[in-house]
Amino acid sequence: MPLRLLELTISDQEAGRLPALLEKQSALGVWQFRSANGGVMVRILLDAEHVEALSDILIDSFGSPDDFRMILLAVEATLPRIEEPEEKQALEEKQSGEGSKPRLSREELYEDLDQASRSTPVFLVMVGLSTLVTAIGLIRNDVAVIIGAMVISPLLGPNVSLSLGCTLGDVGLVKRSLRALGAGVLLAVALSYLLGALLRIDPSTPEIAARTGAGLGSVLVALATGAAGALAFTTAIPAVLVGVMVAVALLPPLVSVGLLAGIREWRLAGGAGILLVVNVTCINLAAVATFLVQKVEPRTWWEEERAKKATRIAVFTWVLLLALLVAAMLYQRSGSL
Repeated sequence: MPLRLLELTISDQEAGRLPALLEKQSALGVWQFRSANGGVMVRILLDAEHVEALSDILIDSFGSPDDFRMILLAVEATLPRIEEPEEKQALEEKQSGEGSKPRLSREELYEDLDQASRSTPVFLVMVGLSTLVTAIGLIRNDVAVIIGAMVISPLLGPNVSLSLGCTLGDVGLVKRSLRALGAGVLLAVALSYLLGALLRIDPSTPEIAARTGAGLGSVLVALATGAAGALAFTTAIPAVLVGVMVAVALLPPLVSVGLLAGIREWRLAGGAGILLVVNVTCINLAAVATFLVQKVEPRTWWEEERAKKATRIAVFTWVLLLALLVAAMLYQRSGSL
């Protein structure tokens, strides 16, 4: 896991209690400086997977004063390199084998996904560009162009942030994610509809026809992409790598809906729409399950109770919706025979 530098300012009296609090923590280095505004500035170097446990302890111990502030910084490198003792490596490997889930801290994960949940002008521009490129790839039946558009993967963030909001019971994050996801979907459909009305579209083109129906394979792919998207954020895997995988399940069927609607192929557009909703449902269901397996949960017990209730509602909703969609898929398939 990558390294993190945790900074906080505390009083002289609180600084005296700090060594006892850090005694059983996995800090790689601790430095204290006299702050210009009074008090003591403390810098703690540690692995990213240990940040959440330590930050919870520090917030519980020092978080009540109004001037308390804790800052988390990513560490690109440190020289000389930190070599962990063999005993510690063996202990961590044993803990990993017993079910420990190394991941980024709750705070870092929330900050990343909170930014990804906002429908900013840049986000909308990225959606528009990826929609245009995907549409051209579908019309020309060019797989390379479609994959190139999916590298942008603008809808990855809102989907995973929606799952995190459901897992933590954070209504604000859920609303922001839904707004961003809704804005992205509407923009993509509008642009692709316009292209469908202006350009000559052949609905039998293989890349378009492949997105007009859903099956069990589509469900499995979407579940895998949802889990991969959640893991990308929780384990610091470059999101662009997983973004291509998530975009496979989102952008092509979304653009196909608009293109087919633009040429009045309503039945085929409906099939692509069902595939899109199936994929969104499976991605969020798998992402919520991944967050739960990795024990991503609120810090306090009263937030935890609210989160459990929200998670139960979200999981029930996603499962019910998936069951209805599978039934619609089977009905559509039987009608086409």
